[in-house]
Amino acid sequence: MFVILGATGKIGSATISALREAGTPVRAVVRDPSKTEPLAALGCEIAIADLQDKVSLARAFDGAAAVQIICPTNPQAEDALAEMRRSIEVVGEALENVRPSTVLAISDYGAELSAGTGVTVAFYALEERLRHISSPLIILRSAEHMENWSRFIKVAAKTGVLQSLHHPLTKRFPTVSAFDVGTIAAQLLLSAPKIGISPRIVHVEGPRRYTPEDVAKAMGAVLRREVVPYELPRTEWAATLRRGGLSENYAQLIIELYDTHNSGRIDAQDGVGEIRRGHTDLTDALRPLVPAAQD
Repeated sequence: MFVILGATGKIGSATISALREAGTPVRAVVRDPSKTEPLAALGCEIAIADLQDKVSLARAFDGAAAVQIICPTNPQAEDALAEMRRSIEVVGEALENVRPSTVLAISDYGAELSAGTGVTVAFYALEERLRHISSPLIILRSAEHMENWSRFIKVAAKTGVLQSLHHPLTKRFPTVSAFDVGTIAAQLLLSAPKIGISPRIVHVEGPRRYTPEDVAKAMGAVLRREVVPYELPRTEWAATLRRGGLSENYAQLIIELYDTHNSGRIDAQDGVGEIRRGHTDLTDALRPLVPAAQD
């Protein structure tokens, strides 16, 4: 039995689809019982659990051959890092009690840095906590998700301007579709008996790197209008992110993250682990975002 946390998210649902296609039994862990129908239709066993509740998590993990961990972010949280750290500790304790044969943790580029990376600091904490469990560990570090541009696509659809926190507009940065992250996670889980050294660190990014200029071109293609990139001044970042629905605390974490991005410090860790590449092009990742952008 493979147990997948975050089963209704983009990564979790992609992992589950790939595992079920391979005929692997899956227990999908969700917090909201109203979201279980599509998972049950795929043939998943359903477990209801909260990442703040060790008892329900241990029950969800019981009998697992492998567990995929993801630490969800809450963009509306008053203290997002504190909330994530509580979840990380609860997950760690539940895994120690159950001791599955393999644990795969979805992490982030830059997670090897212990400070100064905003929300990515939580993934440093996740990796450090899981290094102390007895189960063999796979750490899958993901580049920035292509789908994160959903924060800016509605404005681009209305104005023809793509606001970018990546500076300068000619800077190439690693990015990947969340679908590809989930699919590669499934491949790693299916080959887990060959894990070898623990922790095994795998970086995942898309078929190529992009500049904000490339993103604007791709967004223009899916929106069917001209879109020009705009280097959003740092003084406007907080207000722009707040208008996008982020709490003040979470907006500051994103600002810190992009400061680190723009200094060139967020990348695959040099000389550590391996890099796998997804197949989804940026245009294909952006296309499903268009209906919401045009509402």
